[in-house]
Amino acid sequence: MTTMPLDDEREARPQVGALPFRREPDGSYSVLLVTSRESRRWVIPKGWPMKGRKPFEAAAREAYEEAGVLGQIGKRPLGFYLYQKRLKNRDAVLCQVKVFPLEVRKHRKSWPEQHEREQRWFTPAEAAEAVTEPGLAAIIRAALKKDGRAKS
Repeated sequence: MTTMPLDDEREARPQVGALPFRREPDGSYSVLLVTSRESRRWVIPKGWPMKGRKPFEAAAREAYEEAGVLGQIGKRPLGFYLYQKRLKNRDAVLCQVKVFPLEVRKHRKSWPEQHEREQRWFTPAEAAEAVTEPGLAAIIRAALKKDGRAKS
């Protein structure tokens, strides 16, 4: 397996991701995470940029394909994080994921990857603990503050 150093952002391949969230009746927020197909770790829906779609539109599409959620996607990213993606040939590449907020309005009964992943709603604190990427955990903590306000 070949890996690239994490400190070299210039070599990172761009990806887009959605941070699906919903407001609960008590005014707090919940975050939806899905499992990755290979390692089964908790992640946000994400993928490669899509030709003909703006980054936030591609992030919303990934949220539908991987989690079956539709809603209001933010046009500005909350931030980005880096992670090592293992490719089918077993090589690893460094990816930089721009994360867009997605306020979930609808959860479909069926969607493209529903049998390939698990999904679960977490409190923001639980979601930040469940993900393995420190940069993603920081984005979750910053985006959905403990006082219940969402940043968009």
